[in-house]
Amino acid sequence: MAIVLGKPGVDGLGAAAGVLREWQYDGAPMQLHPGDLGWFWRMGAEATAAAVRTWSRGGRILAVGLLDGPGLLRLTIAPDARRDEELARRLVDDVTEPERGVLPEGRVNIEAPVGALVQDLLCEDGWKADEPWTPLCRDLMAPVQDPGVRIEAVGPERAQVFAAVVRAAFDGSTFTGERWHAMAAGLPYADARCLVAYDDRGDAVAAVTVWSAGPGRPGLLEPMGVHREHRRRGYGGAITLAAAAALQELGASSALVCTPSSNAGAVATYTSAGFRQCPEVRDHYRDAG
Repeated sequence: MAIVLGKPGVDGLGAAAGVLREWQYDGAPMQLHPGDLGWFWRMGAEATAAAVRTWSRGGRILAVGLLDGPGLLRLTIAPDARRDEELARRLVDDVTEPERGVLPEGRVNIEAPVGALVQDLLCEDGWKADEPWTPLCRDLMAPVQDPGVRIEAVGPERAQVFAAVVRAAFDGSTFTGERWHAMAAGLPYADARCLVAYDDRGDAVAAVTVWSAGPGRPGLLEPMGVHREHRRRGYGGAITLAAAAALQELGASSALVCTPSSNAGAVATYTSAGFRQCPEVRDHYRDAG
């Protein structure tokens, strides 16, 4: 049967999120997580559907891609199809030819799981490895220590507080309370939780969203940030501990996060909260022209 490239539409997002949940397991290479889809949902269901691509054979989804920004395709593949040559060659064809509507012309990046055949084929086709990222993982079988600060779970009434911390943590962020509501209305948020940390004066100093993929599967931190006026005081480690505890309560087997290797401060924050560094990963990119 032929491989079919699909744009699922809003009604098809549930199926895409469902297979992403199924493909998560401890020890898997860093890959697209249902939480990544959930975080993108802040842009609304229609925008999320427009950014998702699926590749199927005989009605079964074998790969899911998320166009996560201009020229970036975050791609993951069913564990039993990562060395499927027909699928890999179709993926390379679809991402190489702009008229197929997956990636535009010019400089583009592809994130794919380490060990997938598509990575080998991209290299053979002249794609280059980009800057390294460091995945980090924390096992959640053991108890998680107390973060040492007040932590509050965010509901609709505190969406503006959460949004304000996110904007203060990430330069150029346009996150708002309205976008929190859009995210919370998305399917993946049924297994998610937003948290805010407060200092002794009652100021909101850090925020995180955690995404479960279901009991016994790895959960994801996306995003985690500390208010720029409250950095270097241990709040990043504290909110990361709170995130791990929240995922543990949701039944996750482990907690995952990924950060640019060049961001030594972020790597140190996660390791201080009991996360261990995993082997670096790299996108592949094609230059303009």
